[in-house]
Amino acid sequence: MRREELLAALARTTACDVAVIGGGATGLGVALDAASRGLSVVLLESHDFGGGTSSRATKLVHGGVRYLAQGNVALVREALHERRVLLRNAPHLAQPLPFVMPSYRLWETPFYGAGLKLYDALAGSDGLADTRFLNRAETLAALPTVRPDGLKGGVEYWDGQFDDARLALALARTAAARGALVVNYCAVTGLLHEGGRVAGVRCEDREGGAVFEVRARCVVNAAGVWVDRLRQADGEAIGRAVQPMVAPSQGVHVVVDREFLPGRHALMVPKTADGRVLFGVPWLGKVILGTTDTPRGDLAREPRPFDAELRFILGEAARYLVRAPRLQDARSVWVGLRPLVRPPDDEGAPTKALSREHTVLVSRSGLVTVTGGKWTTYRAMAEDVLERCAEAGLLHGLERGVTADLPLVGADPDTAGRRPLSDPPGLHLYGSEAGAVQALPGAGAELGGGLTEAMVRFAARHEYARTVEDVLARRSRLLFLDAAQAARLGAAVAGILREETGVDPHEAAFAALAASYRPDRQPA
Repeated sequence: MRREELLAALARTTACDVAVIGGGATGLGVALDAASRGLSVVLLESHDFGGGTSSRATKLVHGGVRYLAQGNVALVREALHERRVLLRNAPHLAQPLPFVMPSYRLWETPFYGAGLKLYDALAGSDGLADTRFLNRAETLAALPTVRPDGLKGGVEYWDGQFDDARLALALARTAAARGALVVNYCAVTGLLHEGGRVAGVRCEDREGGAVFEVRARCVVNAAGVWVDRLRQADGEAIGRAVQPMVAPSQGVHVVVDREFLPGRHALMVPKTADGRVLFGVPWLGKVILGTTDTPRGDLAREPRPFDAELRFILGEAARYLVRAPRLQDARSVWVGLRPLVRPPDDEGAPTKALSREHTVLVSRSGLVTVTGGKWTTYRAMAEDVLERCAEAGLLHGLERGVTADLPLVGADPDTAGRRPLSDPPGLHLYGSEAGAVQALPGAGAELGGGLTEAMVRFAARHEYARTVEDVLARRSRLLFLDAAQAARLGAAVAGILREETGVDPHEAAFAALAASYRPDRQPA
């Protein structure tokens, strides 16, 4: 659907069952779940789908090994089940990945191995492959560039990896195919209240400035780290003070070439010098090193790393890799904000903390807020949100959810010969839609980094892309893989987008953004 048609449909939609604010993993999951149950749905995103935290994950689909140490067995079991569901419903965007935990002390292999065997047991029929104890030679074969001095062996276990931004896009498009109206670059500017109750939303098209009002039986605030802004606006409307429920934390990632960690295995360090976890993940032809967990007071749309975070990641990587990566070796450096939750006690109804990972809260006015959680459990979170809406009397006669067995756009059950996500980007990321991409003009004209002219056209025509950033950061992941190369392609992508959309693709803004991802623009 073209942009003009989207806005025309929004103008006609004066009322719906569910209005979702926020086009990240959680909001898109809610929109898809609701639409698949036959509810009328409008989802509004102020920027691009997945443009915030949801495109800046460590690219892991996991059950949460670290939660075993906390004794949170129920959370691990749920995440392991959801891991299998996600890998089944989007096999072109989420796949199994082997990890190796190298051991430099004799006790590490049996100690961590026992925990990972329990991880397998909790997965049960949802398991991917058995955990194996490796000797020294097997560990070096799996991780050829790991430091050999003092290496005793290792443990191999399995989790998953995915393309987060393209998965967000697949959720948006699948929801649309089920009847939801999903609109990016349309910011919610206010909530509609009637008799002290939330009755809908007011929004504005960020391109043309048109204003719309949509009434809804249920309004879901799924704005990620920004949920408190809407909660505070809701509180002001009904004359009630609202305490913040999100304490943002940032995670930094450094991307280097595959020569630092060749092969198909990811590196997992269970306990770094300061007690954190470090990953080295092969992804789309590069290696992601990360991550950190640092409190952050602001809510920057493009947060930047702190010097101490970069030193931590590179320093810990140097302890385990033969060739220590330096900042100048990085191809891209990027940061994601996590919405860590502090559930308040200032609402009329009791807070419903559905797990230690995410929280659903219904205010006195009926505004439903969901935040926290992780990508792996987005689908279960969406089910929880709709069940909470029904419990609060906002939705009636809720049909049974079907998303556990709902393939996403592009899913192809034929996995024979499929390229892994550790390979450089290409047509394999489009799954069953690869033929549709190839049928467009410019299929044979590669711009660079695996991106073709046809892919840009497909992004504009079918994937809601409006700007150069949309294409090079999220439809293609080049900004996250190689910021300098992405910058070089900006002009070519802008030209194709102008031809396809007829609007300003914000080429200059992307050039400035790409520069901020380069290693030479990081803290000294």
